[in-house]
Amino acid sequence: MIERIVIIDNVDPVSFYGVNNSNMHLIRNLFPKLRMAARGSVIKVIGDDAETAEFEKRIKELEEYCIKFNKLTEDVILDIVKGKSPTEPKRDDVIIYGVNGKPISARNKNQELLVKAFHDNDLTFALGPAGTGKTYVAIALAVRALKNREVRKIILSRPAVEAGEKLGFLPGDMKDKIDPYLQPLYDALEDMVPAVKLKEYMETNVIQIAPLAFMRGRTLNDAVIVLDEAQNTTVHQIKMFLTRLGMNAKMIITGDATQIDLPRTVSSGLIQALRVLKDVPGIGRVEFGKKDIVRHSLVQRIVEAYEHFDEEQKMRKEEEPSPEAQE
Repeated sequence: MIERIVIIDNVDPVSFYGVNNSNMHLIRNLFPKLRMAARGSVIKVIGDDAETAEFEKRIKELEEYCIKFNKLTEDVILDIVKGKSPTEPKRDDVIIYGVNGKPISARNKNQELLVKAFHDNDLTFALGPAGTGKTYVAIALAVRALKNREVRKIILSRPAVEAGEKLGFLPGDMKDKIDPYLQPLYDALEDMVPAVKLKEYMETNVIQIAPLAFMRGRTLNDAVIVLDEAQNTTVHQIKMFLTRLGMNAKMIITGDATQIDLPRTVSSGLIQALRVLKDVPGIGRVEFGKKDIVRHSLVQRIVEAYEHFDEEQKMRKEEEPSPEAQE
């Protein structure tokens, strides 16, 4: 009799063990000659050398499946323990499988172009109106790269620019004041990474979410870096951010030029960067339109209404006689 220790530290324990340890109960029944105890990411098993070796092999296969699909069902456990290949969903368009095995894939042509641009370039700009899924797809691509061990960390950033409410008026310390600006990034991650694993990644800095100001002086290697709401960066900020790109790293910049919250006297760094970098090789660019909006159908109509209003205002200003002409 020997004791063997199996570590499953790459998977979310809740997804692996199942609700109320239901998956672990099934595994115990499938290996009746072994005694086992599971705690966190450690499974201790006692029994015959050959049987414990077979147990470790099957547990590792279950772990790999769970990492890929973010879920483990009874049928999959039975197939893998019996040495059969489990039936896997046949979908070539899936970027990753999110929480509870939810497939996350490109939902329109431009989202597909963003997936391709990310693959082909180390720096990609994703531009377009709210609700087109730019940030969501960017974070999905980052999570996929992390799960596939292509990078060691994910860095997500946003400029902390007020849209009508001053930071100083919000309660709490600096983290409390900044977190509301970063909440859309947390929301996307919670869709893609199980809660226990996400908490671990955040605590160990595998996933880092920080305001743009915290990027100065860093060199970002072995990472996928996403800058969201880049239209609210200044010229100096976006130049600083773009030059953080290190070895074995990819960067996605998302933004909407129609939603600039900077003071009128401050130029948007995103607008200038697009002009300066337009002919630089190795940089991808995907432009989304209002037809790509994947939120509630009303969002598309809202965007169209505001575009129509802005056009009317512009025409009125052009038609108004100048002060010199009135004299």
